[in-house]
Amino acid sequence: MSKSQRTWDYVPFTEEMKSTHTILVPNMLPMHFKIIGKVMEREGYKVKLLETQGPHIAETGLKYVHNDTCYPAILVIGQFLDALQNGGYDPDKVALVLFQTGGGCRASNYIHLLRKALKKAGMGQVPVISLSMTGLENHPGFQLTLPLVRKMLYGVLYGDLLMNLVNQTKPYEVEKGSAQALADRWTDRLAEEMTASSKHNYKTVKANYHRILDDFAALPMEKSEKVMVGIVGEIFVKYSPLGNNNLEQFLVDEGAEVVIPGLLDFCLYCAYNFVLDYKLYGMGKKWHFIYQIAFNYLLKKEQDIIDIMKADGRFTPPTIFTHTISLVQGTISMGVKMGEGWLLTAEMLELADKGVNNIVCTQPFGCLPNHICGKGMMKPIKARDSNINIVAIDYDAGATKVNQENRLKLMLANARRSQS
Repeated sequence: MSKSQRTWDYVPFTEEMKSTHTILVPNMLPMHFKIIGKVMEREGYKVKLLETQGPHIAETGLKYVHNDTCYPAILVIGQFLDALQNGGYDPDKVALVLFQTGGGCRASNYIHLLRKALKKAGMGQVPVISLSMTGLENHPGFQLTLPLVRKMLYGVLYGDLLMNLVNQTKPYEVEKGSAQALADRWTDRLAEEMTASSKHNYKTVKANYHRILDDFAALPMEKSEKVMVGIVGEIFVKYSPLGNNNLEQFLVDEGAEVVIPGLLDFCLYCAYNFVLDYKLYGMGKKWHFIYQIAFNYLLKKEQDIIDIMKADGRFTPPTIFTHTISLVQGTISMGVKMGEGWLLTAEMLELADKGVNNIVCTQPFGCLPNHICGKGMMKPIKARDSNINIVAIDYDAGATKVNQENRLKLMLANARRSQS
């Protein structure tokens, strides 16, 4: 196959496009991505976060993608095509961005499915930007500079803290909707702060942690006992309300407190896997030292959040990632790292370790690593702790919401029986 045949669908995002094109971003984590989008705007990009939902998204995706494709790919591609066809955008003035890890999963491979779908829809001229730390593709008009990466990381840290606090306050709020409203106000404020000044440094970030904690602690809350439910799974379906049919809100409405590991853990997992490549296989010797530094840097940022929350004493902090690593030893090989890999198993063990024995494992159709490291590891996990109550919920274009919710209600009923 010639080079021209291999790259028939590649349209670069040029330097000129930076001022003329709007970049559409799929919405996996609303609070995180809103802040990150504003950071990108600070760097001179025009960014629009897509927030559309509904069954028509999957239906649109299935028009352009084979139904054997993994469900997150169908949704992301469907959301992009729906925006281009019905959102009033000029295809000649729009670009799309896909966040990629550089691993062997769909997160690195379905960019070509999107380009194929665009060509099929008559919009093959639309550039698709690969946003990856591993430099999978070259786009002259889109550069991940160090200041941009640093502020994107701040967006991840802020987003994780807000998500954590919303989940710990929403089930107990006296005024319904007040926790999410406060998080939305802070999201807007942080986005504004980070774009209004180039001096938004890490000292400012830590000062904001304290202010955020104070604001959430001031929310009027009622004392009541809730069932604790953890959510794990493939990264898009775990976090995205579009991907999991608003799973978090459903669980809260059913009287549960939701616990979800943060996005920073996935970033740590990705960095640690490069360190493991050298330890396990002797690969990447040249880059091993750099990834070890990156891992230690991210770990320190997580420890700062934990220390501040512990000192505050009013909310439960996340688990330090090194402890999560220790929990998975002897249960699954650290060499299992396609997709969420060993992290998915580790997150279930971490939740159980902190007393969250009821776990929803979100299983998207077409995700082989997820089924192996999620559903496939349920038996050995339960063998370690018989009190763990895990339910695997399948998400795909043909799955009915009623069936999913009935299985969740059964899990919650079992949880309340064991709690009484």
